[in-house]
Amino acid sequence: MLKDKLNNIQKKSLKERFLLVLGIMFFLIYLVLGLMIMFWDKLPLDMEPKYRYAFGGLLIVYSAIRFLRLINSNAE
Repeated sequence: MLKDKLNNIQKKSLKERFLLVLGIMFFLIYLVLGLMIMFWDKLPLDMEPKYRYAFGGLLIVYSAIRFLRLINSNAE
């Protein structure tokens, strides 16, 4: 299964590989940003804790949706 994934990535053009790396990078950015907003108390955001958790959770859900779309687009 892992060999199939690597073969699929190697068959892609340079543009498609660049977009794959860019998609993974933005997935990680949204995930880390959501976690930072939720758990980093010294982050200079003047929000109530319940709104911080809601906003951080929303960013994490959005990153999960991006990740699922990225995985599904690579399966083709």
